[in-house]
Amino acid sequence: MTDKKEVVKILIEKGKEFLDSPKEFGEFTKEKEVDTLLNDFENFPHAFVLACIMDRQIPAERAWKIPYILSKEIGGFEFEKLSSLTLEEIEKVFQEKKLHRFNQEMSKNFYLAIQKIKEEYGGDASNIWKDNPGSATIVRRFLEFRGSGIKIATMATNILAREFKIPMKDYTCIDISPDVQVKRVFERIGLISSSASNDELIYCARELNPEYPGIFDISAWKIGRNWCRPTNPKCDECYLNKFCEKNS
Repeated sequence: MTDKKEVVKILIEKGKEFLDSPKEFGEFTKEKEVDTLLNDFENFPHAFVLACIMDRQIPAERAWKIPYILSKEIGGFEFEKLSSLTLEEIEKVFQEKKLHRFNQEMSKNFYLAIQKIKEEYGGDASNIWKDNPGSATIVRRFLEFRGSGIKIATMATNILAREFKIPMKDYTCIDISPDVQVKRVFERIGLISSSASNDELIYCARELNPEYPGIFDISAWKIGRNWCRPTNPKCDECYLNKFCEKNS
């Protein structure tokens, strides 16, 4: 149990490092022009929201490029220009450019998200998180978008807090995302069993750090992405190696 307490402490410390670090340019796709659009909250906060909604069952980098690719097709990404598009026009771009694995479904989600931002947030997506709301409020607002489940809603809220330093009253409702990378790391270090459900992962994180369960998200995800691979993991490079039950 001592080792588990120590590994939890390390993961929380790593998470706090990300949360407390100064705001930097977020590299979501590693492509400068794409990431510039996603980081421009002053002019294009809707790009971030739409990218989050697209992040489902395809590699994250591909999903986050969708707003940029569409902006190139329509000649800009100003909200007025975007909100004038019909569902058929958006679907045509999705199909022709093969933007997603599920082009018809996701083009509808994209279109309806634009309409929701227009009708409920005055055309300004940043109204979703303005005025220092509680984390539950932001998560709920993301959940109201078609195609946005709990994984996307908590991921988006966590990124707003961690990467963009958006002020919030609390972090208690920012759960850990049941991502395959995160879950694998939690299994291998012995915090959950190999047969654990996504709900068990979420409640494990709540139990370990109730004031901010999502604190584990980025550190566990980076470990899973960089070292703790499904096969041929790079254990010697991982800072949790000596605590890992996989090696015991």
